[in-house]
Amino acid sequence: MKKTNKFFQIVFYFFLAFTVQVESKVLSIGSPDAKITVKVFSSLTCPHCANFHTAVFNNLKKDYIDKGLVRFEHHAFPLDLAALNAEVIVRCQTDNEKKFLLLEEIYKKQKFWAVGSDIKKINILIKEVGLGFNLSDDKMEKCLNNNNAQDEILNQRIEAQKKYKIESTPTIIINEKKYTNKIDYKSFKKIIDKNL
Repeated sequence: MKKTNKFFQIVFYFFLAFTVQVESKVLSIGSPDAKITVKVFSSLTCPHCANFHTAVFNNLKKDYIDKGLVRFEHHAFPLDLAALNAEVIVRCQTDNEKKFLLLEEIYKKQKFWAVGSDIKKINILIKEVGLGFNLSDDKMEKCLNNNNAQDEILNQRIEAQKKYKIESTPTIIINEKKYTNKIDYKSFKKIIDKNL
């Protein structure tokens, strides 16, 4: 009986350590003490996700995130291999501020790189976007060949699916409640203000 308990303790601590490691890879910006946490589960090939980022995120950053009122988390929820590889390239950048700038550029240039069915061509186009953010071709290639990075992203996607029952992207969670209103800044702002 004691051996079994010891085994479960070891498994639990291993799971806890793994969970912390995975959580630390979530791309976030804003004060950890903010009253509101906005989690956005998105796929980088999804046009609606790109629209959310341009129509809502930039205003949210200026009005709430930069003032310490909102913490924003980008959660990878790739719907295809191109989106998965784009997420890997975002994580290849180690500077948090540059990660968000790269994320924004990937959304802006979505129609440029997320085209065609040849993943090799798509990877070349994604890397072209990454070159403008202090990422060398060699470094990005190493990141794309890192199976651990892909596994981590896919594991996060599985966990998010289980926890939040995600049916489409973007799925937006505000303080652990699903946002179901229109994706425009005026509607979004109303919910944020209600929670402050």
